[in-house]
Amino acid sequence: MNIGTRSQVKELIKRGQICVNGSVVVKPEMQVDESDVTVSCQGKNYHYRKYVYYMMNKPAGIITATKDERERTVLDLFKEQIPELNQGELSGVPVNDIFPVGRLDKDTVGLLLLTNDGELSHRLLSPKKHVPKTYFVQTNLPVSDEMISLLEAGVMIGEDEKTLPAVVERQKDKECLITITEGKYHQIKRMFQAVGVMVVFLKRLSMGTLVLDETLLEGQIRELTKEEVSSLCSRI
Repeated sequence: MNIGTRSQVKELIKRGQICVNGSVVVKPEMQVDESDVTVSCQGKNYHYRKYVYYMMNKPAGIITATKDERERTVLDLFKEQIPELNQGELSGVPVNDIFPVGRLDKDTVGLLLLTNDGELSHRLLSPKKHVPKTYFVQTNLPVSDEMISLLEAGVMIGEDEKTLPAVVERQKDKECLITITEGKYHQIKRMFQAVGVMVVFLKRLSMGTLVLDETLLEGQIRELTKEEVSSLCSRI
């Protein structure tokens, strides 16, 4: 939990400054179930969690990275909004261990998952898993039925093969929803460009079972619910 070294924690115990479920600890060798215990040090409570999961409604103008010397990153935005951050720690998890799952372009908005769960990230991003991702798209010109048919069949975007089949649902002449199961560089923009239109606005709405919370304003974040985490981890 990053409270101190082994010797420092032993000294805190000796001083009676460590409690477990409200009772003062007197022996350093005391064993506890870390998943079902409250440990307090000098009056501050600690609840151990191996992994943390946060949803961000990413705004435009922020790059999807953990650090950058010139640009503001999603992790910078994350650190600004988490009130319980204390000396770079989040419920015992070092903030610098948290990273965005996948990448959204600087001008793309919407759902972004931030976590320290590397295994889940790998499964969500693995090309073999074909995890569906749904986006809202606005284009500069109307999207025709023919364009939709081409997108759904797969198009050439400069790769060796066509994109995998997509699902496209027209909302208005210049607005539609598209669901893809890949994550190639600038894929949505390149797909629409391949059928003759330009993307002027792009927003990710879902990734796997995780759906963007409509109450989150752009730039806001919240922790995933237990149900969201369970669904996301069990179905990938």
